[in-house]
Amino acid sequence: MVCTSGRYMQAASYLVPAMMVSFIDLIFHLDLHLAGVVHSYGLWTYLILFAIIFFETGLVVTPFLPGDSLLFVAGALAAGGILNLNLLIVAFILGAVCGDALNYWLGSYIGIHVFKERFPNLIKKEYLDDTYAFYEKYGGTTIFVARFVPVVRTFAPFLAGVGTMEFHRFLFYNVLGAVAWTLVVVLSGFYFGRLPIVRENMSLLLLMVAAVTAVTILLLIIGIVSSCWQQKKDGCQ
Repeated sequence: MVCTSGRYMQAASYLVPAMMVSFIDLIFHLDLHLAGVVHSYGLWTYLILFAIIFFETGLVVTPFLPGDSLLFVAGALAAGGILNLNLLIVAFILGAVCGDALNYWLGSYIGIHVFKERFPNLIKKEYLDDTYAFYEKYGGTTIFVARFVPVVRTFAPFLAGVGTMEFHRFLFYNVLGAVAWTLVVVLSGFYFGRLPIVRENMSLLLLMVAAVTAVTILLLIIGIVSSCWQQKKDGCQ
């Protein structure tokens, strides 16, 4: 039994790094992998792209999925005739709108209850009041602008749900932001992705996008840890 368990642990120790390497390779060579996906799956590719954006924006635990880089590379492939630009835009807009709507629902109906059960000392009435007030005043702008900021766009709709932002108002800015984000990034890839200097340095460009995402995640974690530490210190005083 011990030997069997040891073999499983050894296999897992090889599997996890291999998965990480594969994921990193996917991010940094997205242009090559996406072209291969189109070749293998044809029209199903649009459903796959929809799903990636849906989960990237719809679940707070998946902000690491490619967002801006995926839209840009897909736009560049559309310029080369590999993907249909119109179908691409529709798939991305639908994925972004549906993903944010799911995230809003999770924040509105599940998030606050989970936080109260798991972190009763962290969720105080004044924090909720501040969240309500913020989304009442700046909710629309936040949802729209967050579309263009990696990681933040994953958390903004969730917090909008927690902050009980009116759904019809949220939906308006959700759709507006999704359309603007998709058109700006996809069309940037469509028109600039064909330039030789961009095509020759696509991996560097994706690396820069990944770096911005990583820094954003790091700053977000530091902010959360700092906030929790400050609250703990205040509680001890």
